[in-house]
Amino acid sequence: MTDSREGCPVHAAPQSGLKDVRKVARRSAPGAPAIERRGEVWHVRSYAHVRAILRDAEATRQAGFNAESVGAIRMRQPVLFQDGPEHKRYRTAVARFFTPKTVSERYRAMMEALARELIAELVQRGRAELSALSLRLAVQVAAQVVGLTNSRGMEGRLEAFFRLQRFDGLSRSARVLSGARSQLRLLRFYLLDVRPAIAARRRAPQEDVISHLLEKGYKEAEILSECVTYAAAGMATTREFISLAAWHLLEDGELRRTYVAGDAATRQRVLSELLRLEPVVGHLYRRAVQEITLEGAGQTVRIPAGALLDLYVHAANTDPEAVGSAPLAACPARALAPGVQPAVMSFGDGAHRCPGAFIALQESDIFLRQLLALPVRLVRPPTLRYNALIESYEVRGLEVALD
Repeated sequence: MTDSREGCPVHAAPQSGLKDVRKVARRSAPGAPAIERRGEVWHVRSYAHVRAILRDAEATRQAGFNAESVGAIRMRQPVLFQDGPEHKRYRTAVARFFTPKTVSERYRAMMEALARELIAELVQRGRAELSALSLRLAVQVAAQVVGLTNSRGMEGRLEAFFRLQRFDGLSRSARVLSGARSQLRLLRFYLLDVRPAIAARRRAPQEDVISHLLEKGYKEAEILSECVTYAAAGMATTREFISLAAWHLLEDGELRRTYVAGDAATRQRVLSELLRLEPVVGHLYRRAVQEITLEGAGQTVRIPAGALLDLYVHAANTDPEAVGSAPLAACPARALAPGVQPAVMSFGDGAHRCPGAFIALQESDIFLRQLLALPVRLVRPPTLRYNALIESYEVRGLEVALD
């Protein structure tokens, strides 16, 4: 698929000449092979192949997020690590918490009020570190959905927890040390946040995920695992996207004007385009449980059972066959190939597609719309860090001030 337009409506320059606007450096340069084997790892970069693998639920299992290091634990696995019928049943049961109708009716007013509170703090002080505000927003929104509403200070405990390393590739002593740190931080999260929430919902069930899990007979350790999963998916990643989207919009005057003046649909296109360019989770890992055959560009590739697949989300998101010309430019009005979502693979695909996509985009829009309605400017660009556990970037030190 190619984009036939002469240029991007947001920017005056011809689209073919627009530069790479991404803030986050990626491991794969444009033009890298669509599929490449290095040792025992198959690197998959094309949109069509990444989508095909994610949509074939029976061909692979989860291999990222330390899944293969914790898979031997004898307990019900969290939804992130599940596959097959068990995963499908779980997703069907909790889908009601994440529908656009539910999000708008149950959580929108809370998001609006929380955003106003955070922006009021910025106005009072005259400046703020945006990643601190986005953390509070993301944690409190996800906490309402999950049911982690009976404690204080959870933001700091979760931030410490997600500084952990991936286990694969570490020496035995490093694995032991990292595991001990992980267990200590997990214990604090359980004792101070999860256990009080469970106790409260045993007394008075709510319409949230923890209450649902209790109804289904989940043990406390299993509920803890689910809470960690939702913390990673709904808190850590949304926080980073809000910060990076703000960075783009504060530096790109034309894009900012398009966003601020636009209706809800226009703003969603802007945010989806920025998420396409800057997917928070840049890589997904799957383990083949049977031979996988991929076809394209006149070749057939057979990946053997047992192979580890590294799916390059950021490369799939900038595949010209899916997103048209100038794939590294920010153009919310770009024409996408049929069936391609505006954020492309940023929320995943198939059985493990992120159920909280609508929540993430809505809370991001609510906060950024209020922020950019003010005469706010970027004081200094942030620093970027890399979180190896969830394969994501981290935006820190994004300081803004009012004129």
